[in-house]
Formats: sequence, C-alpha cells, structure tokens
Amino acid sequence: MMKRTLLTLAALLVLAPSHSWSQQKPTPPQPATDDAGPATDNQIDVPKKKEPTEVVPPAPAEEKVKNPDGEIFSMRVDVPIVNLNVNVLLDKTHAFVPGLKADQFLVVEDGVEQRVQSLRVAHTPITAVLLLEFASTSYAFIQDMQNASAAFYRSLGPDDYIAVVTYDMRTHILTDFTNNKDLIRQSLESLIIPGFSETNEFDALYETLDRINRIEGRKYVVLISSGRDTFSKLTLDKMLAKIKETPNVTIFTISTGGLVRELSDARAGGGMGSSIRHMDYLQADNEMRTFAQMTGGLSFQPVFQGALPDIFAQINDSIRNQYVLTYRPTNNANDGSYRKIKVYLVDNEGKPLKMADEKGKPLKYSIIARDGYRAKLPVE
Repeated sequence: MMKRTLLTLAALLVLAPSHSWSQQKPTPPQPATDDAGPATDNQIDVPKKKEPTEVVPPAPAEEKVKNPDGEIFSMRVDVPIVNLNVNVLLDKTHAFVPGLKADQFLVVEDGVEQRVQSLRVAHTPITAVLLLEFASTSYAFIQDMQNASAAFYRSLGPDDYIAVVTYDMRTHILTDFTNNKDLIRQSLESLIIPGFSETNEFDALYETLDRINRIEGRKYVVLISSGRDTFSKLTLDKMLAKIKETPNVTIFTISTGGLVRELSDARAGGGMGSSIRHMDYLQADNEMRTFAQMTGGLSFQPVFQGALPDIFAQINDSIRNQYVLTYRPTNNANDGSYRKIKVYLVDNEGKPLKMADEKGKPLKYSIIARDGYRAKLPVE
C-alpha cells in the first residue's frame, strides 16, 4: 500500500510542472546554456523542435501561348521597291511604241544605274480630275476650256472615273468621281457665267493634289487653263515641292487662248504692252509644261479647236498604254530624300536604241517618265 502511494505521488510530481506551465504566466527567459531550451526551477528538458525541411516543388512546365484564333503572325521587313510608269511615244505620230523588253530600259537614279527586275504593260481605266480655269477674264479663253473639256469627256470609256473641278479665286467641285458621262456633260454645261476674275492656279492645283493623294492607285490631273496665276497664296516653289512629294499622279496640261493670243500679238505690232502680255503667257506655258514633265505627263498649246481630238487621243494613248518598270533602288535608305531619275532605251551593247520604220527610215521617239520620287521616311 505504501509503495503504490509513492508511485502515485511520483507520477503527480512529473505531470504537475507541465500542467502549470500552460496555465501560469511564463517567467522571463534566461540565457540558454545549450540547445535544450530555457531553464526553470522545475526544469523539464524538452528537445528543440527541428524546422521541417522545405520541399521545393518542381517548376511548372512553361505554358505555350497560342495566337488568338489560331492566327499566324510574322514580321515584315520593308524593302524599298520603285514602280515607275514610263511611256515611249513616236515624235511624229505620238503613237505608243509596243514590244519593248526589260533589258532595253536603262534606269539611272541619282547617277547610279539600277537593274530593272520586271516589266509589264498596263492597260487600265482612268481615274482623273478635270481641273478647269473658269474666271471672268476673256470669253475666248472660256470657250477654249469648254471645247477642250467636252472633247475630253467624249473620249472616256465606260470604266473611267472623272471628277470635275473649276477654279477662279477658289475651287468649286462640280461633280465627284463618276463614270456617268451624262452627269459630266451636265456639269460642264452649267458653266455659263463666271464669277471672280482672279485665277489662283497654284492654290487650286495644290488643293487638288492634296485631295487625290488619299486615293489608291494611279491618278491623273488634266489641267485646262491659261496658266496664269494672279492671286494665289502659294508660290511656284511650294507648288513644285508639292508635285514632287505627291506619288502616283500624272499631270496633263492644255493651254487656252492660243488663237486670241496670236491675233493680239499681231494687232499690237510688237508694242511694249503686247510684249509684256506675251512674256506673261510664255511664262505660264513654261510653268504648265514643267508640271507635266515632272510627273511624266504631256503639255499642249493648241491654237485651233481642230487640234483637240488629236490631243486627247495622245493623252488617252499615253494613259491607257504604259510600261511599268519595277526595280529595287541601290540606295535603300528610308530618309525621305528626293531621288532624281533618268530613263533611257539601249540596245544589246548598251548604246542608245535606234528605231526605224518599215522602209528603214529612222524614227525619233520620246521617253516620258517622272523626273524622280521621294523616298519613304522610317515612320511610314
């Protein structure tokens, strides 16, 4: 009995400190002498709990990202390509010269020869703006404009789209692009009484180029005018710069008032006033000729109305039959610089190509093309 009581008391002594440690306020920790834990009056040696070893899970497999809707995306490298419209016409008949090959064209850009990669003949409908001077100047000039514009619209095909715009002090859109010849005729017949006498040709041409620059593909401007500019805000230099920076546009010019100018000079007998007017019109003709040459177009100064059908036959032949040369320029920098272009025809030995008719007589010809283009900028 005594022995059982002692065992019970011993058991109570062992359990008592553990129970009271969880109920009483803990005493401040004393400096540890080993890794067994803090020391108390009734010290119980509790082995230090080991930190669990962290198990690093394996890295998840990299998720494969799929393009939306299964589309395939690619990176495009912009390599400059120049498409150059070239016309070759006989000087005598103004007929288009067919059958030329790519190796017969020599393209020189800024003095450096370029290799023509492809050549094709384009037979395309016309997308053109008929830009007409309609101002209170002289009835003879207005009549020439009306006759020339009427001859032009009669030469149109069913797939040709034409817009009619007049100008005096400002531009007036008579009809937007349409292939309805009746609508074009009605708009031309509505030109009865002119308004202002100012002929702001530079402003009108600049505005026209700015509008058609938003249209894709090859465009044409047929400018029928006296060529004189009286009140434009723009200068000739700004006008020429606009022509240079407008791609895929060819300008054809037809001067009005040829007969009345000739008669006026003859009646005046070469006086001072006649000489001044003559110089004004010569300068106007020269400016219109420059507009056409810069863009690969043609310029005409008819005296008689009977020349108009032949003029528009040449314009149609030039527009509807053109060689399109494609080459990659050796200067492939997208720096926005203006590149001067010259086009020649050569034979197998690299000499100027000679043409002859069926009887062996030499034929003179003209090569009509833009005098240059402006390279793209890096942001374009």
